[in-house]
Amino acid sequence: MKVELDHSTQYSGAVRGPSKTRRLRVLHVGKFYPPHMGGIETHLQALCGTLTEHVDLSVVVSSDDRRTVDQVVDGVRVARVGTLLNAFSTSISPAVVSRIRSADADLVHLHLPNPTAVLAYLASGHRGPLVITYHSDTVRQKVLGALFQPFLNSILGRSAAIITTSPNYLESSPVLRAFRDRCHVIPYGIDTTLYEHRDPEAVQQIRRQYGERLVISVGRLVYYKGFDRLLRAMVDVRGKLLIVGDGPLRGELQSLATQLGISNKVAFAGEIQNARMAPYYHASDLFALASVARSEAFGIVQIEAMAAGLPVVNTSLDSGVPYVSLHQETGLTVPPGDPTALAGAINRLLDDPALRETFGRAGARRAQEQFSLDSMQRRTLQLYHSLVKR
Repeated sequence: MKVELDHSTQYSGAVRGPSKTRRLRVLHVGKFYPPHMGGIETHLQALCGTLTEHVDLSVVVSSDDRRTVDQVVDGVRVARVGTLLNAFSTSISPAVVSRIRSADADLVHLHLPNPTAVLAYLASGHRGPLVITYHSDTVRQKVLGALFQPFLNSILGRSAAIITTSPNYLESSPVLRAFRDRCHVIPYGIDTTLYEHRDPEAVQQIRRQYGERLVISVGRLVYYKGFDRLLRAMVDVRGKLLIVGDGPLRGELQSLATQLGISNKVAFAGEIQNARMAPYYHASDLFALASVARSEAFGIVQIEAMAAGLPVVNTSLDSGVPYVSLHQETGLTVPPGDPTALAGAINRLLDDPALRETFGRAGARRAQEQFSLDSMQRRTLQLYHSLVKR
């Protein structure tokens, strides 16, 4: 539903008339929602948590099973819709269609890639403005991606605005090329204050447990994160590695560490909630993101590490990864899939405390100035307002 504003109406997150006030109704549709772990899920929670102060917001995602659960998570209304089946890493949740219809939203905001959300929206009959955050191209499932492309083109063509999270991804995505006229760059934002406070006692405890000259890497244990390359790099690294996260490759990666003879240099900490991560960053000397594929479209964990004052070693993917942490400014960037280059960059930083300090301070400034929650909220609300006023 478009909202027509006349000369007597002002818009500031709500629709104002002579006798009543109604806030803009916004529905976000994603794959999952925390505590389900993942970069898109973390972003969805952060964005919706801050937008709910300004708009009447609700979220629809898939459930992990057949049950449908409506709940309020930290002030955000979340409907976890029952999943009928899972196919090709996609949860099939037919009831998302009726949820979009019944929401009577002024504006719907989809988070892609998500075939269920695309098909559900097209079937819902919603006619208001559609905003899409385009998190990533379909990278691995090329055949299915090609078959689904007509539906993706249809939803992108239907959209009033497409949010991409970095200028790098906008330039490199073959899909977005045809829709540049409606693309808006709004980088991910986080609450940087969560990672700024230092707890000396917790830091010392972590260092006693995992050792000095500590490299930390955080993420799901999946192929595109490049943890196997990072483990191979550790053969030549004069330090220790702490891997935070879990996933289907954990057993394989632990076996690889044993085969490489570095089990004494690598620790697998499992999943740790964001609220508890700050001491782990502060106990570490640097952060490493060894991703090898465009499926890593941004790397939100880089912002967390930068906010904590850590220098970053990342890879020169044609995605948003090198846009977040800049080579020779907030860290070092190496070619993807190159253990030798990874080891060289890590050793250089471990051996040079002054360089770590310089990069760390610059990274903290960049996190606060470019990737804050306030900045993401402000830019997103401005986009909503401009679309509703049309």
